[in-house]
Amino acid sequence: MPTSSGLSGKEIAEKMLKQNGIYDVQVISVPGYLSDHYDPTKKTVNLSPEVYEGRNVAAAAVAAHECGHAVQHATAYSMLMLRSRLVPVTQLSTTLSQWVIIAGLGIFGFGGGNQTVLLIGIILFAVSTLFAVITLPVEFDASARALKWLDTANITRPQELDQAKDALKWAALTYVVAALASIAMLVQYIFIYQSRSRD
Repeated sequence: MPTSSGLSGKEIAEKMLKQNGIYDVQVISVPGYLSDHYDPTKKTVNLSPEVYEGRNVAAAAVAAHECGHAVQHATAYSMLMLRSRLVPVTQLSTTLSQWVIIAGLGIFGFGGGNQTVLLIGIILFAVSTLFAVITLPVEFDASARALKWLDTANITRPQELDQAKDALKWAALTYVVAALASIAMLVQYIFIYQSRSRD
């Protein structure tokens, strides 16, 4: 559905940043589908071509959501700060955890199986799970900021705002599913560790 404001995702993002007193963040177009994200290191709101050029409710919702992260960064939102600090550790743990767990389990004869190695792998995986859980309030808060601004800035009409809420709700559910899947896998690894410890 086209927005009544007729603004593109780029224009909406720039307007939201400006109205929140943020002048050091650039809105840019990046290639790819669903490649929209805020980069706190480069201070850029990165929008996919569909969102950057789009003049519809979905583009407005996504652009405002990514700017919500920029506002979080500018206001030092605690959960975003915590998640940012965990990024380097999470990248390392995500890379290593599966291989360490495989070695600890002795799958395919790799590593021979070792309880201590398995425990280290589980701890590494737990870091990734913690990151997925911390991501939830960060994403929900960014969406709440986006929807509030879209409403108060008169970017969307009531029916358009309802559609924006719906679009962001489904986007947020992908993070919920990822967090639940990570928790389930972590619990499974813990059960395996405990059963092997009893043996």
